[in-house]
Amino acid sequence: MSTTTITFTVINDLTYDQRMKRICTSLSQQGYHVKLVGRKLKTSVALVEEPYRQKRLNCFFSKGKAMYLEFNLRLLFHLLFSKTYGFCAIDLDTILPCYIASTIRGKRRVYDAHELFTEQKEIVIRPSIQKLWLKVERFAVPKFELGYTVNKFIADEFYNRYGVKYEVVKNMPVVINTAHSPCTIDRFIIYQGAVNEGRSFETLIPAMKMVDANLVICGEGNFFEQAKRLVKQHKLEKKVELRGYVPPAELKLLTPRAFAAITLFENVGLNQYHSLANRFFDYIMAGVPQVCVGYPEYEKINDEYGIAYLIYKTDTDTIAAAFNNLLGDEDLYKKLEQNCLTARQHLNWSTEEQVLVDFYKQKVFSS
Repeated sequence: MSTTTITFTVINDLTYDQRMKRICTSLSQQGYHVKLVGRKLKTSVALVEEPYRQKRLNCFFSKGKAMYLEFNLRLLFHLLFSKTYGFCAIDLDTILPCYIASTIRGKRRVYDAHELFTEQKEIVIRPSIQKLWLKVERFAVPKFELGYTVNKFIADEFYNRYGVKYEVVKNMPVVINTAHSPCTIDRFIIYQGAVNEGRSFETLIPAMKMVDANLVICGEGNFFEQAKRLVKQHKLEKKVELRGYVPPAELKLLTPRAFAAITLFENVGLNQYHSLANRFFDYIMAGVPQVCVGYPEYEKINDEYGIAYLIYKTDTDTIAAAFNNLLGDEDLYKKLEQNCLTARQHLNWSTEEQVLVDFYKQKVFSS
């Protein structure tokens, strides 16, 4: 079994990572033995059975530098004794244990960069933290000759920085044929994904005071507590709902009932400006028109398919005006909705899955 086993490592608790669910499921269906290793949180729910193995490591510390250090040590110890053909590190926060374990044991190693980690807002605005992660990146990434990422910009950036040629496997969802049936009694706008710094919650939440619809936020992250305070500060408890983590199965039922959706990133750091988020494609698959930042990757797709109302500033007035235009212009709304239903036949996991499978077949398990 170990000759066809690949071990993936993440720092989350596995339950809500839809990209990893797709990747691990696709490889399992191709006959590979897949193991996904993550971290058990105090809030973790029971794992759902999947066609691949899942393992969560218990940690005493739950945040900060102590958590990163403890998890990386526990992960390294686990990998040193795992029966596997190779390791795939997901982002920089698991790359060092995979490098050390693969070196000691003579195993294949792969890097899957879900984002340009060192260019996230929460890292860019903390120079000492960014300096530390840049050291990790400069040390480790050149040693991972095999890898892939979520868009061409990040792939090009890694090549320019470190000379590694990575494949692109976009964050596209599995095909569903659910009809878009927005709730007509209590119209709501949905945000799904991490509630992190750099995603414009400081302007999105107060914008809802000027919009005749509710906002449902599904997810948690390092800005979750601040988001709660913003809702209270602006007296929006009846209009903005912070649901926390929502299981993927529930989200697939909830999203098609939304009137509209939102994809926002502040233009702070290359990672935000050149992002291509899961949620952008998830909204398309659900047939839901969205307000989206007009950054290069999103603009390129929207130019071809016309599925979003693009905005080029993320201030409160611009966000509110965009939502109100969707609410008030039925022809525009219906056009975007129909374009989503057309685009989802092309922007889905089937194409990306083949890129992924070919990568592992031809480059990882080829010898």
